[in-house]
Amino acid sequence: MVHDSPDNPDDAGVRKPQRATASDVPADAPPDFDPATSAGDDEDDARLPDILEESGAVGEGPLATGHEAIERAVRLAPTSPGVYRMLNANADVLYVGKAKNVKKRLSNYARQSAPQPARILRMIAATVTVEIVSTNTETEALLLEANLIKQLRPRFNVQLRDDKSFPYILITGDHWAPQILKHRGAQTRPGRYFGPFASAGAVNRTITALQRAFLIRSCTDSFFESRTRPCLLHQIRRCAGPCTREIDFGGYTTLVREATDFLSGKSHAVKQELAGEMEKASGELEFERAALYRDRLAALSAIQSQQGINPRTVEEADVFAIHQEGGFSCVEVFFFRTGQNWGNRAYFPRAEKTYTPEEVLGSFLAQFYDDKPPPKNILLSHEIEECELLANALSIKAGRKVEVTAPKRGEKKELVAHALTNAREALGRKLADTATQSRLLEAIAATLNLPHAPKRIEVYDNSHIQGTNAVGAMIVAGPDGFVKNQYRKFNIKSEGITPGDDFAMMREVLERRFKRLINPPEEGATKAKDDDFPQWPDLVIIDGGRGQLNAVREIFANLGLTQVSLMSVAKGPDRDAGRETLFMPEREAIKLEPRDPVLYFIQRLRDEAHRFVIGSHRKLRKKDIREAGLQEIPGIGPSRKRALLHHFGTLKEIERASIADLGKVPGVSAESARRIFEYFHPQPG
Repeated sequence: MVHDSPDNPDDAGVRKPQRATASDVPADAPPDFDPATSAGDDEDDARLPDILEESGAVGEGPLATGHEAIERAVRLAPTSPGVYRMLNANADVLYVGKAKNVKKRLSNYARQSAPQPARILRMIAATVTVEIVSTNTETEALLLEANLIKQLRPRFNVQLRDDKSFPYILITGDHWAPQILKHRGAQTRPGRYFGPFASAGAVNRTITALQRAFLIRSCTDSFFESRTRPCLLHQIRRCAGPCTREIDFGGYTTLVREATDFLSGKSHAVKQELAGEMEKASGELEFERAALYRDRLAALSAIQSQQGINPRTVEEADVFAIHQEGGFSCVEVFFFRTGQNWGNRAYFPRAEKTYTPEEVLGSFLAQFYDDKPPPKNILLSHEIEECELLANALSIKAGRKVEVTAPKRGEKKELVAHALTNAREALGRKLADTATQSRLLEAIAATLNLPHAPKRIEVYDNSHIQGTNAVGAMIVAGPDGFVKNQYRKFNIKSEGITPGDDFAMMREVLERRFKRLINPPEEGATKAKDDDFPQWPDLVIIDGGRGQLNAVREIFANLGLTQVSLMSVAKGPDRDAGRETLFMPEREAIKLEPRDPVLYFIQRLRDEAHRFVIGSHRKLRKKDIREAGLQEIPGIGPSRKRALLHHFGTLKEIERASIADLGKVPGVSAESARRIFEYFHPQPG
């Protein structure tokens, strides 16, 4: 899609591998993923929106005021295509719409005698002004409308939520030995891009299988250049070892060409070629080489089996199916490229219950392709009103013809039916999960005697090593589970804090967090990314006992916080899970049964906070270590530093080395090796 890697049909020549250790594994080698776990993680990113009320009386006064505001806009509105925005008294955008004739469309809203749904009446009643942008064509209006809806998130529009960039597989083209890796964002690096894939898990599984099938390296260029012996990936037959010339240039180029052909849709030809080589090797009694080809064929079969349904006649298409239930909508998207299924993902757009499936799907599609290249075919489960207009807009954007259809028969209809089944099941799972989470929150409210079930829970934790690289963290949970886009980390900045003073660190974190809520720096700064989710917590949880609780109570008192419930969680004897004690102000300590679902839920919250803060601390410490080098390690002077760098090549390799490997360096004793290892692999406190 960007640049082709050079092809060379020379045969691969593989030398006998050398011995490698676990420390030789590249840090960026793709891990093996459990497909079920990966799918679950991707689905957890999408949250169900709150159901918006569509009924309710609209006063004659407000409705008349809204009609009057729209009538004023009609007098000045153009008869050409354009986009209009309805704003309320606070200048918040209520609705963004497009029209072929803006004047005619607004006139429909201005007619007081015209029957309108309750949703439209509430929107009109809240409108005090209308802004209009003229466009040259209705197609331009459609694209501008989708862009504004994503930016402004109007109250009365269908909103695409949890819109992330999709990952691609990149085979680089700027090195003589191309690398295979996962890529997100702008496609500026030379090479071939394959995608989109529905999830990072799908990409990682595919890359792992491709490594087994084609032995392409996944390490970075800097790691590649520093190698003096093959790494562990070569030993386990997931890399051909071009870094140490275990394979020549022509042979490696052949492997890259085969991988590119496979991802480009020529999988049958590639498998036939490998099968032929296997038969040839077997006939020449080179059974070890034949076994290598056999394993590569098995890896290719594994990729295609993981992809599930693969169409016979559809080479490139996105399939969209929508299912509505209980006032919610789920849009399931399947991606098919080069005749292969590259994954699927469920979306839960925010829309009022009065929107029909066709209306939700039409608005969803325009927003979905606002920042993504469309495929040749888009297959839908429902006929949308502006199907031809959307196809024209996407064709202009893509620079080639894009077809948008709702198939009625054949394999395309089967693909849509399969996507519709997945949409129905995904919405059912999400509704069940949400109901379970709601019951847990209600149980927490009953156990802790809270006034209502908490909609937002914040959990705080600190991490440091003898006061250095101190960092605090906040994780957030709500009715749909963990809300990861609300997580925050706090690098401890106060110079007067005594190293290791956890109370002072927590004070800084809480003051920085809540002062921004109490005194926002500018108007609207505390508005959530998703206005369904509150910014103020109902419950704050900290790790610790009665002492930590009292310290945080004092901090809250100084800040004037009275509306936030507070709880601390003390570990059980010997830090046993299930024997924790809960502390709340003005109450006796709470001990729950080890199998109590509420206790298990609180443990999950605490463990997630601990995981997040430890990860933040390690990133900060690794950054400091790389900046400081080896000078900070006690007992490591210039001579030993030179010996270590001469032996391992880079600081990163020293960091990866085991104690045994460090002890092999001339001049490094067993005690020095232990100190070096513990410096790079500390146990946070």
